[in-house]
Amino acid sequence: MAHGGARKGAGRKSKDEEQALIERLSPLSDSAFKALASAIKEGQSWAVKMYFEYMYGKPKETINQKTEIVVPEIDWDGED
Repeated sequence: MAHGGARKGAGRKSKDEEQALIERLSPLSDSAFKALASAIKEGQSWAVKMYFEYMYGKPKETINQKTEIVVPEIDWDGED
């Protein structure tokens, strides 16, 4: 059994395949925009989120990292 390397169906689609898909979906764009507008008007949170992410970009993700240094107490006298 071989591991690694290229596998059938893996990787990005070719530009020709992407263009063919775009051409097939283009007639549906008006319906898709109407459905998104309807979902936004209904207050669907996923639609509102999608709208803002595409219009203004996703907010920058931040990681709040707090480094805490713990220094153990050492009994120098050898007593407990």
